[in-house]
Amino acid sequence: MSSAAFACRLALSPPESSFAFPSKRRNGEVLPSGWKRSLPFPCLKALAAKAMEDGFVVVEDDIHALLEILPRDVHEKLRNEPRRAQLLEVILDLGRRPEARFLGESGGQYLREAEITLNELEEAQNAVGEFGADNRAGIEGTLHRISAIRSRKGFIVGMTCRVGRAVTGHVDMVRDLLNLNESILFLGRPGVGKTTVMREIARVLADELHKRVVIVDTSNEIGGDGDVPHAAIGGARRMQVPRPSLQHRVMIEAVENHMPEVVIVDEIGTEAETMACRSIAERGVMLIGTAHGEQLGNIIKNPTLSDLVGGVETVTLGDDEARARRSQKSILERKAPPTFPFLIEMRERNYWVTHWTERSVDMLLHGKKPLVEVRKRDDQFKVVIERWKTYDGDGI
Repeated sequence: MSSAAFACRLALSPPESSFAFPSKRRNGEVLPSGWKRSLPFPCLKALAAKAMEDGFVVVEDDIHALLEILPRDVHEKLRNEPRRAQLLEVILDLGRRPEARFLGESGGQYLREAEITLNELEEAQNAVGEFGADNRAGIEGTLHRISAIRSRKGFIVGMTCRVGRAVTGHVDMVRDLLNLNESILFLGRPGVGKTTVMREIARVLADELHKRVVIVDTSNEIGGDGDVPHAAIGGARRMQVPRPSLQHRVMIEAVENHMPEVVIVDEIGTEAETMACRSIAERGVMLIGTAHGEQLGNIIKNPTLSDLVGGVETVTLGDDEARARRSQKSILERKAPPTFPFLIEMRERNYWVTHWTERSVDMLLHGKKPLVEVRKRDDQFKVVIERWKTYDGDGI
């Protein structure tokens, strides 16, 4: 065992802190899921290398910091919760019982019978600090996200306290694609882990592949709250965005002012951001981005985002061409090269479907099923890539 790994192992301690191995075997041992420890960055790097070698996933969640803003009885309930490592978010709504939601479970669990009061919401708000124009805030030095629900008068009447985790090991699912220096777009429903993957990709590209990486961090979700970014992004630089509506401008500013080789942006959702992505890609900069949508078909049919995969236009064929193709005279065609040559559907945290975007879009527009790669983990938590699988998603 290396000296760094040994030092990291000595740093492990029982539940009160914030570094967790989720009950995975490590050289024949099982580390209990409750053992946690907040580790310095050299330890994080050493364990990241070990994770890649052994095929397990390391999680740092700083969950004690999130529990501190909750009402005291809710804090104690969750501190002793055996499923704390799977905690996804805590819901605090005025006049309703506080509720915890867990990964992989539908519905939630009420944490007490008493309803949330206005005083409790005010105390939580004071502990968090100022909310931005997007009604989001964070806890400095952590990756947690606090989102507010306001009344018509502007008062906070609800909070969603989302757990942010630095996960080391998921990048193994796409490490081969990162070496190709091609842009990658990740799709997936909220909560499937897109932002978490962005965070680790930023670290790997900056520290292991030695690229100049700039993260455009609109709500401080990737790099965490505060002016000093979280160690989970490694040596990647982070540009904060004053308001969500300015994200596209900061994307262009990043390229023009800081000469990145890679730009990472979360939650591409407007036409301006789509155009900024195309402008960046045309300058030869690698893009890593996410968008909301479960399947490629959702992006193709979305007029705001379709340009990310090349866009769609209606083409009228001549009579001979239509007969040769055995199709109608008016057909849909891709109108430009895709901004992202690769697109990954994150169906589950450990089950991804990878598209070569250009080929998959063309085949879907022609009513055919493309061939894709399925990336998943086996029983030993090793990455398995199944190539040339027929796509099982919806058509156009």
